[in-house]
Amino acid sequence: MKINEAERLAGITKKNIRFYEKEGLLNPGRSLENGYRDYLPEDVETLKKIRLLRRLSVPIEEIRRIQSGSITMEAALERHMILLQDQSKSLDNMRMTCAKLVDSNVTYPGIDTDLWLSEIDRMESEGMRFMDVKQQDKKKKKSGLMISAVVFCGLMIMVSVLLIWAFRTDPAGAPPLPIFLVLVAIPLVFAAGAIAALMQRMKEIDGGEEDAASKY
Repeated sequence: MKINEAERLAGITKKNIRFYEKEGLLNPGRSLENGYRDYLPEDVETLKKIRLLRRLSVPIEEIRRIQSGSITMEAALERHMILLQDQSKSLDNMRMTCAKLVDSNVTYPGIDTDLWLSEIDRMESEGMRFMDVKQQDKKKKKSGLMISAVVFCGLMIMVSVLLIWAFRTDPAGAPPLPIFLVLVAIPLVFAAGAIAALMQRMKEIDGGEEDAASKY
């Protein structure tokens, strides 16, 4: 079946279907006649499973792990329940604080920010949890930076290893030793620079760097 039919049967938009394909959660075959994607009933069932888990707010990465078999459905959902429970407690605490603010007839111009921030700090010191949006954003930024740095450094190291392998395989055809050492060192210098830039960026993020989009 074509994507329009898969969309209708699974209850998922074409845009989301393509997104899940891009994320590797769905791999439909291709028609031999025209090369178009050819969705099978099994693909529709996979889309329904994805839809169910996403309606429960299960992260994409966790669904990928379930599909690969690296974690069971039961274990993933149990872990997700713990996360939801923590979020629920944070929401309850924020809801309670909002109610206190309303009961105090507070206004935006006249709010005593020091008083209420210290009140939140006091409740947190007693074990209450508040949702730290900035901390969640930091984790996402750090994960993306780490992945990029690892891939880049891996490629640079691979280039140096290939140069050394080529030198050992055919020493006679290799450039003079000083030039060869420089060629080997260049990718390693780039890798070291990437690590240094990563560490600096991590410090900036930990220092409370604000996402530009959050200012508006």
